[in-house]
Amino acid sequence: MVAPAALEQMDPQGLAAVEALFNKQIADGLHPGACLAAYRHGSLVLDLWGGMADADAGKPVSADTMFVMYSNSKALTAGCIYILWERGLLQWDDPVARYWPNFAQNGKEGITIRHILTHRGGIPETPPEIVANGWGDWDLVVSAMEGVTPTTEPGAVIAYQQSTFGWVLGELVRRIDGRPIGQFLKEEITDPLSMHDVYMGLPADQEDRVSRIHAMEDAERVQVVDTFNKPEVHQAVNPAAGGIGTARGLVRYYAMLGCGGILDDVRILKPETVREVTKQQAEGHDHTFNVYVHRSLGLWIADSRMGSSGGDPARTFGHGGIGTSVGWADPDVGLAVAYITNGLRANATHLPRMTVISQAVRDACL
Repeated sequence: MVAPAALEQMDPQGLAAVEALFNKQIADGLHPGACLAAYRHGSLVLDLWGGMADADAGKPVSADTMFVMYSNSKALTAGCIYILWERGLLQWDDPVARYWPNFAQNGKEGITIRHILTHRGGIPETPPEIVANGWGDWDLVVSAMEGVTPTTEPGAVIAYQQSTFGWVLGELVRRIDGRPIGQFLKEEITDPLSMHDVYMGLPADQEDRVSRIHAMEDAERVQVVDTFNKPEVHQAVNPAAGGIGTARGLVRYYAMLGCGGILDDVRILKPETVREVTKQQAEGHDHTFNVYVHRSLGLWIADSRMGSSGGDPARTFGHGGIGTSVGWADPDVGLAVAYITNGLRANATHLPRMTVISQAVRDACL
């Protein structure tokens, strides 16, 4: 239920415009189904869902339909690292190998935690032996990452680590804390924040609630759709891309960050930690995506998909999921948004649909 006081912070006509745009994108065939949620100053102000969860089967999206979050999972994984840093259990410039000695093989001894968080580790390629049907074997993942050889000098270039980001940070969490990252995330972030229906490693009995991903007419990586529609992929722990959830669940994470580390009187991080991890650490040409980017510690900043308040764009931080979704927070206006679709698109049509939704929610703020 949306609190009346929260709605006083929003323009009713603006919210109606958001809902109309949300429904129009589905009607226009930009994706079969989607969910959208927003918080303003720590209170829920928008919670929409609609369209088809499985277009072929004629199954509609319902209030509890969950979606594949792809790389929005990275933001949650980074949050686990933030907690360990705040507790003094690691430092950003510590070599990964300090906690994981065998990681130093093949020239990786100089890769630091900061390098991984800012996608400058020099290990952007997923090891070929880590195929989707092996994601459930964490020992295999660890062994494969130990054998990786960097393609560039650590820290030299930005090259988005599509999967390796999660494997490295996930194993760091396990080695430093002792808990597997899926358990750590649940106990330290999702359960305390009541992020219901957000999983990293989906319980098998929840599989029928997951929306299928649909390759749209301009999708460039159809194999991603086939892979991430498999139940065994949903149930494996993939800290870079395997998260499953609802927008109303995911947005609570961004609302917590946007409110300085606290939401509904539950503190996950200190305000100074949030300031530390959301400030720009790197900018430049991303050699994986061939675009100019701005990076904080594990998050994207000043990204067009997050719209513009007219203020400092570097104050908005968040993450996207390949061709499907975006989540973000802008603490200056007290806004957090999560928008997840089940239609995979090329950037030429994906980026504009994210941007217009984000901007419409911004424009609805009073």
